[in-house]
Amino acid sequence: MNIPANAKTQTISGEKYVFIDTPYWNAEKHRGEHKRRYIGKIVEGQFVPNGRYLLSLEKSGTIKPGPVPVTECKRQFYGATYLLDQIGDKLGIVDDLKASFPDRYKQLLSLAYFFVLEEGMSAYRLRKWALTHKHPYGRDIPSQRISDLMGSIDEASKMNFFRRQAKRRAEKEYLAFDTTSISSYSELIKLAKYGKNKEGDHLPQVNLALLYGEVSRLPVYFRKLTGNTADVSLIRNLMLDIDFLDMKKLSFVMGRGFYSEKNINDLMKRHYKFLIGIRCGLKIARKHLDEIRGEKMISWENYHDDVGLYAMSFTDEWDYREEQPRTGKCICDKRRVYVHIYFNDQRCTDERLSFARYLTCLQDELKSGRKTDGHMKDYDKYFIVTETPKRGLHIVPKGDAIRERQRDFGYFVLLTNGIKNPVEAIRLYRVRDLIEEAFANLKERLDMRRMSVSSSENFEGKLFVQFLALICLSYIKKQMDEKGLYKKYTMQTLLDDLDIIELYQQPGRAHHLSEITKKQIALYDAMRVPFPK
Repeated sequence: MNIPANAKTQTISGEKYVFIDTPYWNAEKHRGEHKRRYIGKIVEGQFVPNGRYLLSLEKSGTIKPGPVPVTECKRQFYGATYLLDQIGDKLGIVDDLKASFPDRYKQLLSLAYFFVLEEGMSAYRLRKWALTHKHPYGRDIPSQRISDLMGSIDEASKMNFFRRQAKRRAEKEYLAFDTTSISSYSELIKLAKYGKNKEGDHLPQVNLALLYGEVSRLPVYFRKLTGNTADVSLIRNLMLDIDFLDMKKLSFVMGRGFYSEKNINDLMKRHYKFLIGIRCGLKIARKHLDEIRGEKMISWENYHDDVGLYAMSFTDEWDYREEQPRTGKCICDKRRVYVHIYFNDQRCTDERLSFARYLTCLQDELKSGRKTDGHMKDYDKYFIVTETPKRGLHIVPKGDAIRERQRDFGYFVLLTNGIKNPVEAIRLYRVRDLIEEAFANLKERLDMRRMSVSSSENFEGKLFVQFLALICLSYIKKQMDEKGLYKKYTMQTLLDDLDIIELYQQPGRAHHLSEITKKQIALYDAMRVPFPK
């Protein structure tokens, strides 16, 4: 940019500054005076305008808005944040976040980047990272500002982001659905209740439900729940959320904990496809399992080497019931479903060994007289205990009850209204493992195992920022899996290898990067993004 024709220069402390001199009449002093407006300085013979001057030119329409030229030398880590920039653009995260949080999206992105790149670090460590890395916001976010930012994430804006993201992926794939518990030290979170803690913590907890794409392998949506909410009761509220998010033609993969006749009817009512695990003791499973248990099931023609399981399938009918809300009339119908039964030799052996150890534990507790409250039903279920003055304590196992329990070892059953092939069904069901990995990322890498925040609003805000980080982590993991990169890297070492690429910014000169190696270029290629130039 050229120096304006009416500009002048002045040297102050060795620096050559550029200013515009404007004469004016001072009515109070009754004399003419001059007002100087500094617009930049000369650096190595080049005019470098300051931010205020550029802003005035943008407002007047003289120039188009653009970045403020650098007035000081900077050297920042760039390679890993560049990767996250590219992922954000590729998945629509930046566009959707900008549309939902137009005045805060850069801060939210920078926080998410920090959580991705600094494994397990708390937000108070952001300052050092923000100064040494190139990131969307470009500046430090003080601790108080982070707290305010978390608390400002409103429900309407958050749901708008979910809606936009869902439209990009959800209708093209099955969605795995599962829950986890997050323990809380804070007494200020209203949803934190004592419940069945999946981590074994004796703390109040908040439950988190997550929808995860089977093809994209990316999280689509999450909702928080009270800590004492049972899995089986979640489906109705999930359906209401999905209606609000305008997500159509959906298909779900769910574990056994979500099964109930009511939930299956609700899914069928909305014409959703589903694949769900069910107990072997259910009537619809038992009638087929009793026919094939043993040699008929465990034969070579039923073995599928690619999944390592014996499998058989049956077409059945579901007794569909729907009660009309206005009239109370019940609509009854038959709906086609498929029952897939599987047998796993290793699982059978493991379950037999585990059960044998459990029976031994029960017997030892009976002999010692130190009974456990949680075992009281099983003492009577599996043993006959008598005691006389002459013979003393006599413990006899109930063989029939033990054999009844053992007969289903190694078997498991899936119920679906959309998948005829048992191999395809089990492959899809195993996608639920991705949710377990996502929960592990949230708790370990993203520091969410035990929450300590000042309010419910801040808790919800942190969950949302961690969800943004989880999308990026899930994308990176998918590419690493597909390219076999876990043989050479962990996710952290891969990000560290890219993070060391630096961006040099010098006044009056074009930005440039440190050397990029062939190995780093190969990593960008594996992530399916162009390497920085």
